[in-house]
Amino acid sequence: MSPETLTAILKALANRRIGVTALLGFASGLPLALTGGTLQAWMTVEGVDLSTIGIFTLVGLPYTVKFLWAPLMDRFALPWLGRRRGWILMCQMTLAMLIVVSGFLSPRSVPWWLALLAFLIAFCSASQDIVVDAYRTDVLRQPERGMGAAVFVTGYRVAMLVSGALALILSEYIGWRSTYIFIGFLLFIGILATWMGPEPEDPGRPPRTLSEAVGGPLREYFSRPGAWVFLALIVLYKLGDAFAGSLTTAFLIRGVGFSVGEVGAINKGLGLAATIFGALFGGALMARFGLFRSLLGFGILQAVSNLTFMVLAHVGKSYLVLVLAVGFENLAGGMGTAAFVGFLMALCDHRYTATQFALLSALAALGRVYVGPVSGFLVEGVGWVWFFFFTFIAALPGLILLWAMQGTIGSLENKSSPPSQGDE
Repeated sequence: MSPETLTAILKALANRRIGVTALLGFASGLPLALTGGTLQAWMTVEGVDLSTIGIFTLVGLPYTVKFLWAPLMDRFALPWLGRRRGWILMCQMTLAMLIVVSGFLSPRSVPWWLALLAFLIAFCSASQDIVVDAYRTDVLRQPERGMGAAVFVTGYRVAMLVSGALALILSEYIGWRSTYIFIGFLLFIGILATWMGPEPEDPGRPPRTLSEAVGGPLREYFSRPGAWVFLALIVLYKLGDAFAGSLTTAFLIRGVGFSVGEVGAINKGLGLAATIFGALFGGALMARFGLFRSLLGFGILQAVSNLTFMVLAHVGKSYLVLVLAVGFENLAGGMGTAAFVGFLMALCDHRYTATQFALLSALAALGRVYVGPVSGFLVEGVGWVWFFFFTFIAALPGLILLWAMQGTIGSLENKSSPPSQGDE
């Protein structure tokens, strides 16, 4: 990383809007593991049967359907801290209380009460995500969106480590109750950031009615030229990356014979560091290159990075190739994520940011959801080498479509929000 890029990152972090965005990313990522891996670990340690643990995975449902109540958060404002920060503060305070209370329950004695609290945590966490995404989109100026997306991803990933790996370690020393209380109090970092955060310079006119809040985002979006093409690009841009990532862990363990510990240390540890570095590096470069060139350049790197796993599949168990493949793939993925989130923010109208971002991000997740089953059959049919070559090919349609949309995407860079019909 050049001194100029490092200076740009440090300067951006000193920016109040970007600094608050980083802390809100931490607050958004903190509750996630408490309804997933950490909760499963707690239940397993307490001797809860596997069927009950399996049912508990349903508590994460709110994360997948959060767009259903996003219009409410566009339409209504609470009587403090503005339309966005008011909702964020309420979600964070409720989350802190629910997490602390969860620590006083026993998964073995009252599993269904704990399930209810876990579901409420997931609901409030998904609601926080909705409004934090909206606030980030509204408050960041156009040149700040790349770095804003990067620091948000960094904060989110660090928080997942805290509520995941660190929570499991702490539980062995201070117990599950104290661990949950500790994580609940960590949310006050996000509460402080919400309190200190600035109001958006152009908050947009909120919908006048709930009907407008529900239908307005769709009408506004589809009134734009090329609306359907943008949706296709959202699905395709990270499709190759999602394909390769769907079976990476299985490939490293079963395909080339690395141990679980080696995969954890290199693929997870090094991968996380490379993703964070890539996001920050990509965010800094976006301010220089602009949205289109960043999407194209980082997208090409994402596609090429899949070929490094093809090389690993060909040469077999090699620690050098493993480090290069994992480092390059996660570095490119972090850069691509920074550009892609910046792209989603550029597509949102400030009147309907909560609903539009929730819908667009849900659409972006479709590729990750549906490539998993296909990936397994593909590997069984053609083997690992050709599978990773196919993931490279799967990335090309998105890049071709992106190139064809150069002028349209370039126009987004000159607007704080997309053009809309009916602005007053």
